Amino acid sequence: MVNKDQVAGVAKQVKGSVKQAAGKVTGNRQTEAEGAADKIAGKVQKTYGDVKDKVKKAF
Repeated sequence: MVNKDQVAGVAKQVKGSVKQAAGKVTGNRQTEAEGAADKIAGKVQKTYGDVKDKVKKAF
């Protein structure tokens, strides 16, 4: 079962990847860094959703 944190985390990772790639193409280091930060935040949120799901299944 997928929860909203897992979905939002994956969406944030995709957004970060696109933003990071756009930063690389345009040479905008700030956009590239923001994209990398979004990807990391998305991974953290997805992991939180995964843990939340496992705890819910345990009970």
